[in-house]
Amino acid sequence: MQINISGHHLDITEALRDYVDDKFSKLERHFDQITSIQVILSPEPKTHKAESTIHISGAEVFATAEAGDMYAAIDALTSKLDRQILKHKEKTVSRKHGH
Repeated sequence: MQINISGHHLDITEALRDYVDDKFSKLERHFDQITSIQVILSPEPKTHKAESTIHISGAEVFATAEAGDMYAAIDALTSKLDRQILKHKEKTVSRKHGH
């Protein structure tokens, strides 16, 4: 799994990079066919915004989240992506088993 992190008007610190790597590595426990992840972090005037595109086998998952703190925005983003990945996994399993 390859994680690309970029920042708009933001320098990506080592602590921020480690936090993103830790949170996104937890997504792999639900679905192990993740090929690449693109994360964009940007501070807005009153909030912080995090958005991500995940390339998985057979689909592409996108989510965005905003919060008052960058770490909270990353947490919200990973929880949204986690739900979307689980939904995609359930769809693929149900297609294979003919439900």
